[in-house]
Amino acid sequence: MNQSFVWDYYQNEAPEVFEGSVARLRYLAKKVKSRGKVLNIGVGAGIFEELAIKRRLDVYSLDPDKRAIASLRHHFGMNEKAKVGYSQEIPFPDDSFDAVVISEVIEHLSDEAIEQTLKEISRVLFFGGHIIGTVPARENLAEQLVVCPKCGQRFHRWGHLQSFDSKRIATILSPYFQIGKIVERPFFNWTALNWKGRSQGFVKLLLCYFGIHGGNENIMFVATKPCK
Repeated sequence: MNQSFVWDYYQNEAPEVFEGSVARLRYLAKKVKSRGKVLNIGVGAGIFEELAIKRRLDVYSLDPDKRAIASLRHHFGMNEKAKVGYSQEIPFPDDSFDAVVISEVIEHLSDEAIEQTLKEISRVLFFGGHIIGTVPARENLAEQLVVCPKCGQRFHRWGHLQSFDSKRIATILSPYFQIGKIVERPFFNWTALNWKGRSQGFVKLLLCYFGIHGGNENIMFVATKPCK
């Protein structure tokens, strides 16, 4: 399946689909050092960029969608800090960033593309720099299959090719990075919830703390490029 058509639509015609990612991206932005130079891979609707700029981070962006990158340049004046490209061939020099954020991206990639992406992220990070990201936790890919009414092809509605648990994330990261933190948890936009939603969210976080997990959670990871 050519995912470019899917994401061209969501990023440019239906950006409201990314509203649910605000809490997750705010959490990740806070993980970046206040004076850090950070690359965000996969820009969505530009929410991370807006949050990062408010925190006065030196933010750069990479996405294969030309219109999404043009929007970042127009709205945030990012110019050449926002580039069109793929995570497998990051168009920035070696040792360029203190941190790379890659949230809800890896699950869209093939095994080969994941390996090349992690190599490229390692290349553009300073020694001691961090990769910070998320993937859906323990996703049942078959539950999200839909059928194209025109050609009959079955595909995942969000273009996911991979499912992860914490052990698998550690396995794919460890050849390139030193694992710092891997945790399964949900993210809640507390200000948008009523008292009932907040109570349910608090209970779900408490259960996660005791190792009891449910659906709609993410695996959040932080890992470090080892120094020579």
